[in-house]
Amino acid sequence: SEINGLPDDIVTRGQGGLLDVQTSPEFAADRTLYITYSKSIGDEAATTLARAVLSEDNQRLTDWEDLLVTDSASSAGQHFGSRVTFDDEGYVYFGVGDRGDRNNGQDFSNHASSIMRLHMDGQVPDDNPFVDNPDIPDEIWSLGHRNPQGLTYDSERDILWEIEHGPRGGDEINVIEPGANYGWPIVSHGREYWGPVNVGEAESLPGYVDPVKVYVPSIAPGSLWVYRGEAFPEWQGHLFAGALVLTHLNHIAVDAQGTIGDEDRLLEDLGERIRAVTEDHRGYLYLSTDSGRILRVSPPAP
Repeated sequence: SEINGLPDDIVTRGQGGLLDVQTSPEFAADRTLYITYSKSIGDEAATTLARAVLSEDNQRLTDWEDLLVTDSASSAGQHFGSRVTFDDEGYVYFGVGDRGDRNNGQDFSNHASSIMRLHMDGQVPDDNPFVDNPDIPDEIWSLGHRNPQGLTYDSERDILWEIEHGPRGGDEINVIEPGANYGWPIVSHGREYWGPVNVGEAESLPGYVDPVKVYVPSIAPGSLWVYRGEAFPEWQGHLFAGALVLTHLNHIAVDAQGTIGDEDRLLEDLGERIRAVTEDHRGYLYLSTDSGRILRVSPPAP
């Protein structure tokens, strides 16, 4: 059923609109949803983190609160990010893309091309990596991201995983470290859309963190999820990403230490742009598609 109570300043153009919705880690008690969306700022739009309370009858949102309207406002309709995740220590993370301006990748004066880390109420943690640097916003946790489309916290390994769109080729999975620079657009595995010309100076350079996996050609990731369910024990600790352009569920094996292993591509025959991936209490996977379908992946009946 439709849920009412969204603000009227959501910009729905290009890749903008509602970007991600996640339940609070204490949802059973607080009924709180964390939401990223593209917020109207005059004639521009900025990726924004908000929270609201879902009514007991699941019909409406109340107590809407913008926690961070990022300094990323632009008239461009692309590369808003954004996914939301939580760690085990009371912090919320979300990403913002370069907003279609490559210069934002290494312009640290605004929030574009970054992963943010905040307290659950939107306050800035005292130990964020740039709180003592007057030239970089205090909310930033990591830098140099083209367009984060998946972000998930792995509590078993204490890893913050991120997946992002490269240009033509060069989608990346990264292990996010505080204060680290992931290189966009100086470092990239991608090519220009208008020809076989490399983007950036190199595929790896000192001072920039290399991805742990690169997709060439691009799959166009839509999400990232670390699986911890019981339904598919052989998949525990593995990563799953929705693929848009290459229309499949991307499965990546990961060992106990967090080392990326083999990849395989599931559900290719459906031809669906898979946007989001999550799991329920049984370990069944749920996928949303750009065609408006919700799909469930469960073990065969005994």
